[in-house]
Amino acid sequence: MEQTRQIGVPATGLVLLVGVSGSGKSTFGARHFGPHQVISSDFCRALVSDDENDQDATPDAFDVLHYIVGTRLRRGLLTVVDATNVQAAARASLVRLAKEHHVLVDAIVLDVPESVAIERNAARPDRSFGAHVVTRQQRDLKRSLKHLRKEGFRRVHVLRGDDVEHAVVTPEKPWNDRSDLHGPFDVVGDVHGCAAELVLLLGRLGYDVERDTAGRAVGAVHPAGRTAVFVGDLVDRGPDTPGVLRLVMGMVAAGTALCVAGNHEAKLVRALRGAKVQVRHGLAESLAQLAAEDEVFTRDATTFMDRLISHYVLDDGRLVVAHAGLKEAYHGRASARVRSFALYGDTTGETDEYGLPVRHPWAREYRGAAVVVYGHTPVVEPEWVNNTICLDTGVVFGGKLTALRYPEKEIVQVAALEQHFEPVRPLAPPTGTEEREPTALAVTDVTGTRWLTTEHSGKVKVPEENAAAALEVMSRFAVDPRWLVYLPPTMAPAPASRLDGFLEHPEQAFEEYARAGVTEVVCEEKHMGSRAVAVLARDADAARRRFAVADGRTGTVYTRTGRAFFGDDAIVARLTTAVAPLFDALDTDWLALDCELLPWSAKAEGLIKEQYASVGAAATTALPAVSAALTRATARGLDVADLAERTDRRAANAASYRAAYGSYVRPTDGLDGVTVAPFQVLAAQGRNLAATESHRWHLEQIARLTDPLVTHTRHRYVDLASPEQRDAATRWWLDLTASGGEGMVVKPVTPGRRLQPGLKVRGREYLRIVYGPDYTDSLDLLRDRRLGRKRALALHEHGLGLEALSRFVAGEPLWRVHETVFAVLALESEPVDPRL
Repeated sequence: MEQTRQIGVPATGLVLLVGVSGSGKSTFGARHFGPHQVISSDFCRALVSDDENDQDATPDAFDVLHYIVGTRLRRGLLTVVDATNVQAAARASLVRLAKEHHVLVDAIVLDVPESVAIERNAARPDRSFGAHVVTRQQRDLKRSLKHLRKEGFRRVHVLRGDDVEHAVVTPEKPWNDRSDLHGPFDVVGDVHGCAAELVLLLGRLGYDVERDTAGRAVGAVHPAGRTAVFVGDLVDRGPDTPGVLRLVMGMVAAGTALCVAGNHEAKLVRALRGAKVQVRHGLAESLAQLAAEDEVFTRDATTFMDRLISHYVLDDGRLVVAHAGLKEAYHGRASARVRSFALYGDTTGETDEYGLPVRHPWAREYRGAAVVVYGHTPVVEPEWVNNTICLDTGVVFGGKLTALRYPEKEIVQVAALEQHFEPVRPLAPPTGTEEREPTALAVTDVTGTRWLTTEHSGKVKVPEENAAAALEVMSRFAVDPRWLVYLPPTMAPAPASRLDGFLEHPEQAFEEYARAGVTEVVCEEKHMGSRAVAVLARDADAARRRFAVADGRTGTVYTRTGRAFFGDDAIVARLTTAVAPLFDALDTDWLALDCELLPWSAKAEGLIKEQYASVGAAATTALPAVSAALTRATARGLDVADLAERTDRRAANAASYRAAYGSYVRPTDGLDGVTVAPFQVLAAQGRNLAATESHRWHLEQIARLTDPLVTHTRHRYVDLASPEQRDAATRWWLDLTASGGEGMVVKPVTPGRRLQPGLKVRGREYLRIVYGPDYTDSLDLLRDRRLGRKRALALHEHGLGLEALSRFVAGEPLWRVHETVFAVLALESEPVDPRL
C-alpha cells in the first residue's frame, strides 16, 4: 500500500512552492489547490509582456505578483506562490509580505533530481533556456535547504521521490478561528487570583461547580450548555492564583470553557521558566502561592498558560475575545504584532505619572461589525464603546468581577469580597472613550481611506479623496442625517448589443442573468424622472421615537445625493397620505421607499434648458440652413451629394433628439403636475425589506396605493427558459421606447448575492440624450464601452445601501448607519463614464 504524506498548510495564509524549473511545481499546485489560489510567476510575466518566458519582464511580473498576493492576504484568502523561490531574497520578500498581513507562511519544497528537471524542460518547446539554468537553480536550492526553516516559515515540507506524487495537502484553520462555535457564551473579565469571587460569579451565571475530594473547585458545567470564555489575567495580585488556574484548567479540559492569554500569564510563564523578569504588579504573590503547590500542578499550569493563544474569533466572526482588545484588521490573524496587541493593547511607548504604559484608545476608533470583548485596563463599570466592551472591573482592587452574557449582551457581576491588592492607579471611568450619544456624528467617522464590511458586497474600499468629495456635498447640502438612512446605488447598463441600430437591447440582459443561473426576471418600466428616496413616519410621535427628530417633521424626500426636494414639507405630507395603506398592511409606523419623482423637468428644468435645449435649438436652426446652401450648390453643378445626405441625416437626428428630451417635459406648478413612482419598499419597522423580499412582493405592496400622486410602474415577469416570454418582453420594450419611454430595468425576481441587482436597457431614442443626436453613426465605437468599473461600483454601492438599512432597522447608532450611506455618495465620485 502506498504511503501518503500528509501536509498541513495555513488555510488563510501563504504557501511558497519551492523548486527548480521542471520540478513539477505547477502540476503540484494545480492538483492540490484551487485555480484562483495559485499565483504563478509565469502567469504574471505573461500578463505584463504576453510571453511567460520573457525574463526581461521579470521585475514587472513580480511587482504584479506581490500586489495580487498582498491583496489576497489582506482579504484572508489562502494564497500559493508558484515560482522557483530558490533564492533567499525572493523568499524573504514574500515572507515579509505575509508578516505585513499578519498571516502564517509555509514552504513546500519539491526536491527532484536535477536530471529529471532537465529532461522535463527539454520536452517542453516553450522552455528555451539551457540545462545550466537548472544546474544553477539546483545549487541555490541545496544551499537554501540548510537554513530554510530559520527564514520565518511556520513549517517547511520537503518532498522527495514518491512523496511528491502521494502528498495530501490539508488546509488548517488558525487556532484562533473557532467561528464554528456559536455559544451561547459567558465572557468573564480579569480574575487576578480571586478564586472565591470566580466561584460566586459562575454560580450566579448558572454553572454547577465541580469539586475534588479536597473540596477544591476543579471544573464547572452549565446545564443549558453555555460556554465560559475567560479574557486572560487569571493570575497575580489575588489571594488564590492556583485555585483560579485549577478551576479554569478543568473547565477548558472538559470543553466547558475557552481562555485567551493575558499579559500576566505571559510574564508568569517566563518567571517560572527561569527568565529574568521584574517581580512586581502581583507576580511575587503568584510565585509564592505556586511554590506551595506540588511540582506536577505547577508544571501543568505552566504548560497550560504557555499554550494560551492571543484571541478567539467565535460565532461566525461576530464575536472576538482578546485580553487587551483587538482592532479589526487583526481579527483571525497570527503574528507577533497581533499577539502583542492582544496582550498589551496599542501602547504608545510612553508611561504615565504612575509608571504604567500609555495606551492608544483603539476602541474609540473601532468600526468593525464583530463585538470585541476584552479586559486588561480596569474600569469602574463596563461600558460599550462603539462595538466593544471592557470587562475588567477591578475585582482584585475591591471592585467587581464581571461577565457578559452573549448574545444577550447582559452584564452579570459579583462584588469583591474584599480589596486584595492596592491599585497603582486609582480606578476611574475610561477617559475619552465613552459611548457617544446614539445620534452623534464625528467627521472622523467618514474621513480618510476606509474599509467597510458589508454582508452583500464583502469589504468595500472608500478612498480618502472620494471621502473628501462626498464630505463637501454631504455637509453643505444633505438633509438632516437622522433621516438619511439610504442612498440609491448606481446601475450598470446591459452589455452592448450587436444588433443593427441598437446599443442596448433586452436580450443581453436576459442572457447575462440566464448564465448566472437566474430563472425568472422582472422587467420594470424605467421612469424618466429624478431618483428620490422617501423616508416617512406615520406621525410626529413616530418620527421622534424612531428617528430622534422632535421638530415636528414627519419625514423627508431627498435626491440620490441626499438633497431635499422642494424644501420637501409639502410633498412629505402628500406622500404620507398616499402611502397610508402600507403603514397598515406592513404594521409599521415608518417606511423608506425607493422612487422616481416625475416629470424629469420638475427638478431638471434648468439642466434641460441650458444643456439639452440649447443643443437642440442650435442643431435644428443651423442644419436646415446648411441643407439649403447645399441644395443651391447642387443647382450650380457642384457634387455635394454625400455631404447633403449626411446633413439631412443629422437634421433628422437633431429632430429626434429634441423629441426625445421633449417627451419628459410637462408643466408643473409646485406640486401640481408632480407624481411619485415608488418601485421598492426599502424598509419598515424592524425589517430590511430590500434585502429579504422579492421584487414581486414589492410591486404587490405598491399596487395597494390608489392616490393620484402615485404613478405605478408598469412591469412584466419573464421566465428566462421561455423564448416566447423573452420575445414578448422585447416587443413590450420596443413599444414602450417607441412611445417616448426611457426603457426598462431587468432584475432577478429574487435578488442574489454577487449578482447585478438590476441592468438598465435604455431605448434607442432615449440614448440620443445621453450620447448626442448622431450617436447612431458611431455604434461600433460605442459598443466598446468598458463596463467593468461601472459594474463593480453598482455591486459595491448596492451592498453598502443594504448594509445601511440593516444597521438602521437593527437600531445601531447613527454613525454606523451614516458611514455606509456616506460611502455610497463617496463612491459616486469614482472616475466612471457618466453616460453609462
